[in-house]
Amino acid sequence: MDRPIRIVLADDHPVVRIGVRNMLTEEDGFQVVGDAADGDEAITETLEKQPDVLLLDVAMPRLPGLEAMRAIMSGPSTAKILLLTSTITTQQIIEALQIGARGIVLKDALASHLQTAIRTVHAGDYWIGGKRVVNLVSALHDLMQQAAVPQRKTYGLTPRELEVVGCIVEGCSNRDIAKQFNLSEETVKRHLSNIFDKTGVSTRLELALFAIAHHLITPQ
Repeated sequence: MDRPIRIVLADDHPVVRIGVRNMLTEEDGFQVVGDAADGDEAITETLEKQPDVLLLDVAMPRLPGLEAMRAIMSGPSTAKILLLTSTITTQQIIEALQIGARGIVLKDALASHLQTAIRTVHAGDYWIGGKRVVNLVSALHDLMQQAAVPQRKTYGLTPRELEVVGCIVEGCSNRDIAKQFNLSEETVKRHLSNIFDKTGVSTRLELALFAIAHHLITPQ
């Protein structure tokens, strides 16, 4: 029988560590050999226990996850590092992979992806975007293209609310908007009220200026 994959788990939240440990012990093939509550402990545990895989939280006290990973990668450890995070930007993913991470697992996807992600990186492949990746160069190229395109911030506005904002910029009245989208004027008023709340403005003029300044509308 193959020996289990030996894992060090580094996360500053005890509940996360317990939860992840339980997930892994429910299935054969995994052995948690150490855990850490901050970046410094993650380095120490990894060097002492020499795991196959290090599960490393990005946001760690004392030493952030990426800095801990730099230190580990510069030492004798052969552990493959799988980052755990609640949220991460495309640019941070690129940086992490360039430093030496083998993959990223979002915490809200732990239950469905964790075991597969660990097996994937242990086997020598990468885990990016919730799937196995064999060609890192190609994956990095795609990520860099994504990072080069700034994401439009929507301030929580729905697609319909963004359409209403576009109409306001064009100078449309509530009646015009209602007619254009086959809505009642009361519905348009509700949309405007929600838009004002989300953007922090209080007049149609302020909304139009806000929309232009923050690129809420797509240039025609």
